[in-house]
Amino acid sequence: QVQLVESGGGLVQAGGSLRVSCAASARTFSYYIMGWFRQAPGKEREFVAGISKLGRSTNYADSVKGRFTISRDNAKNTVYLQMNSLKPEDTAVYYCAADQSPRFVATTLWSEYDYWGQGTQVTVSS
Repeated sequence: QVQLVESGGGLVQAGGSLRVSCAASARTFSYYIMGWFRQAPGKEREFVAGISKLGRSTNYADSVKGRFTISRDNAKNTVYLQMNSLKPEDTAVYYCAADQSPRFVATTLWSEYDYWGQGTQVTVSS
């Protein structure tokens, strides 16, 4: 069982930056692919970014490519999402998720992730 706790959300103006973090309770954090998803009111949960177990491979949604960066520190059991050049349409609850499968690259399908955090609100004002 893995517990995930997000932090770092908040209110920021358009064009600003924010970093959200996700701390995991797993003793073998490096066994998990990690992903960030988001869900805006009235919309489906969508993939934002993913990172492989050792951090060598990352992938992003087209909507955030070039603006967001996912990273992980396995020694600290933490995954990060650095968000730059934020837009009002980035407003959502951001969730981190852990995938314990043997795949090498993060999947974009939320249903493939085994553990989820409670989410952190990110609001971007125009």
